[in-house]
Parts: sequence; C-alpha cells; structure tokens
Amino acid sequence: MKKDFTPEDELLFLALGGSGEIGMNVNLYGCQGRWLMVDLGMTFSGDQYPGVDLVFADLEFIEDRRDRLEAIVLTHGHEDHIGAVPYFAADLGVPIYATPFTADLVRRKLNEAGIADQIELHVIDDDHGSFAVGPFEITYLPLAHSIAEGNALLIETPHGRIFHTGDWKLDEDPIIGEPTTEEELVAIGDEGVLALVCDSTNVFNPSPSGSEGAVYKGLLEEVQRHAGKRVLVTTFASNVARLQTLGDVARETGRQVCVAGRSLDRIIEVAQDNGYLADFPKPIDFNAAMNLPRGEVLVLATGGQGEPRAALARIADENHPLELTSGDVVLFSSRQIPGNEISIGAVQNKLAARGITMVTDRQSLIHVSGHPGRPELEALYGWLRPDILLPVHGEMRHMQEQARLGKASGIADAVVQQNGDLVRLAPGAPGKIAEVRAGRLVLDGDIIAPADGEAIAMRRRIMREGVVFVAFDGELNPRIESLGLPLDEDHDDFVAEAIDDIRNAIGRLKGAARKDANSVHEAARLATRRAAQRWSGKRPQVRVILPNI
Repeated sequence: MKKDFTPEDELLFLALGGSGEIGMNVNLYGCQGRWLMVDLGMTFSGDQYPGVDLVFADLEFIEDRRDRLEAIVLTHGHEDHIGAVPYFAADLGVPIYATPFTADLVRRKLNEAGIADQIELHVIDDDHGSFAVGPFEITYLPLAHSIAEGNALLIETPHGRIFHTGDWKLDEDPIIGEPTTEEELVAIGDEGVLALVCDSTNVFNPSPSGSEGAVYKGLLEEVQRHAGKRVLVTTFASNVARLQTLGDVARETGRQVCVAGRSLDRIIEVAQDNGYLADFPKPIDFNAAMNLPRGEVLVLATGGQGEPRAALARIADENHPLELTSGDVVLFSSRQIPGNEISIGAVQNKLAARGITMVTDRQSLIHVSGHPGRPELEALYGWLRPDILLPVHGEMRHMQEQARLGKASGIADAVVQQNGDLVRLAPGAPGKIAEVRAGRLVLDGDIIAPADGEAIAMRRRIMREGVVFVAFDGELNPRIESLGLPLDEDHDDFVAEAIDDIRNAIGRLKGAARKDANSVHEAARLATRRAAQRWSGKRPQVRVILPNI
C-alpha cells in the first residue's frame, strides 16, 4: 500500500467515528483510488469536555484527500449520522445523497448555517432508489428503525457487494414505512454479499427489539388506565412512528394533543411535508391545554433524557406554561441513554417530590428499541450469508460480542476494528493493514477545536483544582484573587500567608534575577501554588500578572 493510503485494486474500509463508541458515525469505503463516505454524524458532549455541547470526528484523513472523495451518502436522519453535515460538508465539497425525509432535515440544517447554496444535495427514492458514484453503485434498502426512512445501503464494487445496515431492527408492524422483506434480503444473499457492516448496539439483548405496533397497544392501555388525569408523554422527537402512535392514542382516548418542544415541532413539520403524519391531530396551544379538563389532553414533550433546557425539565421546575400537579402522569416512552442516568434521575426526583406518577419502559410496554437484538442479528446473518462480518456502531464490548455471534452463526470471517483502523476487505484475507489519525473535535463556542487541545485541558484542570490570580503593582506588591478553592472561611488567612511567601521567594532571588521578569514570575507562581496546596490540598492553576520590570 502506498504511504498516502490511496486505495489501489482493492476494497478498503475506514471508520473515523462510530466504531468503539455509540454515536458520531463516519465511515469510509475506498476502491480504485476513490473514497465514499457513509454518514457524517456527531455526538453530544459529557463532563469530559466542560463547556462543550457537540463533538465531531476529526476528518483530517479525508480532508487531506478530498479530491478523491466521491460523495457523502446518508443512511437516515438521526443526529449521530447527519449532525456534522452543516459543519464540514462545504469544506469537503462533494455531493450529498439522502432519501426525502433525511434530505429535508439536512436542507434545513444547511439553510440555518447559511450554506445551502454551496451544497449539492441529491434526493433519492427511499424505496430501493439507486445511483452510482465512481466505482460504487449504491441502492437504498428500507429497514425499520426509530425514525422515518431508516435505510441500509447495498454498495456494489468491483470486489464484491457490501451490505451496510445503518441503524436497523426487524418490525412486523412498523407503523411508518415498508421495510425490505425477508424474501428480498434472501435474494440479495443468493446473489452474494462480500461484507456485512452491521449495527452492534443491542447485541447483548437476548430478545427481539419488539414492534412499534405493540407499543401502540401498550401506550393505549397506559393512557386509558389514567383516565381523568393529565398525561404527558416524553419520547425521542425523531421517532415519527411513535408520534403517529401517540396521535392515534390521543384520538382513541378522546384527548387533544399539545406539543412542547421545538425539536418536536420541527419533526412534525418535516414529516408532514414528506407525506407522514397526514392524520396527526392538530395540536392545541399551551393555554388551551391548561383550560381543558385534565383527562382531555395528552402532552407530547421533549426532555426524556433529562436535558436541562428541554420542556420536561422546565415543567418539573415549574418554569413552563404547561403545569403538572399531584396525580398527573408522565410516561417515559424512550430508553435511558447510558450517561444520562443522573440528569434523568434529577428530573424524575423533582416530579416524584410533587406527587406526579411516572411510568417507564421497565414497568409497561411503552417503548421498544430501534436496534436489533440477538435473534434479529442471527436472522439477518442467515438471510444474507456474508463472507465477512464487520461490526460497527458500538463500544468495543458490543463489537467483539457481535463478531463472536457472527462466527458462531457460520460467518467465515469477522473483523473487529475501531476508529482509525484501515481494513482491507478484498482481495485476500480481510484484516487491518494500517492505523490512521482518528481524533475528536469539539464545537467550543463558535470555534471547532481539537478535543485534546490546551483550552479543554486547562478547563478540566480549573474545574478540578481551581485557579489563583496574582497581580503585582509597580512596586511589586502582590494582590491575590482565587476561584474554586474550598477556603471560604480561611481565604483571608490564606491570602496573607501566600503574599508573605511570594515576597520571601522574590527576596531570595539573587543579582540580575531580581529584575528578570521570568524569574520573578516563576518564583511568585510556585510560592502561591505551594501555599494553596498547604491550605486547601488543591493544586490550582496560578496566573501571575507582572508590570514591566
């Protein structure tokens, strides 16, 4: 292989995001000197990136080779698959392909970013629509998922066919859309599949994910059980099938629908613009909802993951036009995403303290996953019969387990990779052949910066240890201010002792060092930090401000 990693007479795979993690999906296929990108997603920040909301894959590898990139193909409209598009698509400068619903979501993002006129966006039929770019021929294959127009991609190359699942599940009653049938998938397998690149999220689930139709029955029974009470349902805004289900439940139980949350408003609008939710009840406003008898309204709200600015958190804080009181009911028609336990618990505790009843998917069948459990994975293996299994969309434990499951199901080869592993799928035995850079970027304010940069590292240190400022006047008299040290009652005594230490440290400087700014600065910094550690046990960042000396 050439040092610049140009794909020669071979078929390559490279994940820049989404392998070794759940979210931030960015996958590349290389063949005959050209590259194809599948999905361009993001993830949401946690405590590891203080002050940051959005995290992206570092695209340096493909940005350096953008003249060899043919296109970006999007499997579906979840943020972990399309969220980075408005931040990187213009720089990559290639066409984007998506089915109508996903394309509409992307178009709105591009308009908000003011770059819609810079992007070539192709809308492909969501029912087996096909197109070709470079050495790749791509066909969209509808599969059930927790959003409208979830799709797998059948990618034909000179070296064989790839079945890239995207996010998927099996659903006999999906409510929205018509997934590719078992017979169609078997026919694809009969024609040969070189590699199955497959979602690993729920590989540890021994049961099928369940049907959206079953959720309708569960939600209907639950809402009927709370007749005469105000009921709020929180769910993922992007789950159009769930919104259809909730609209049907509201109609069946004689309730009017009130929608709380901008993301819900947006998804309903996009869905209706693309032919979905045609008979969804016309939502009423907040005032009308509050004036109805309690048993005649069904509130749909964002915030099931405990997001502090979402509608449910504001309702829990009694800081929203919609009100819940003792005896009212909140149904969590969504799964708890790992990492959100504390924020979800905080919202639920506030609701519980006010006597509000809560029901989750652990108590009632009011949610099913959009990802396949083990029986569904095994079924797909049997239908497609791929030569190679390449697990993606999971942490390492998920991908390793799917590799074991695939091999136990008769798949000859399984390649477990992670972000940055360059894998050759053909010709010859499949396997990793190189490692490339696959870092992370963060949206920090208005700037996209390295996740491992000095700004984030300093923020972490300040968060853990605090910061002390030492400012000198022209006579080299120090003044000290601190932030984040646990010295509320002892702060003045600490400051007095630290000032004495600083003066003594500077006084010990000899000769020219007394007038050397760097020497004075370092003496003051070390003396201050030692005093802070002595008084607090913390090792704060110390910033020294000197006049010209």
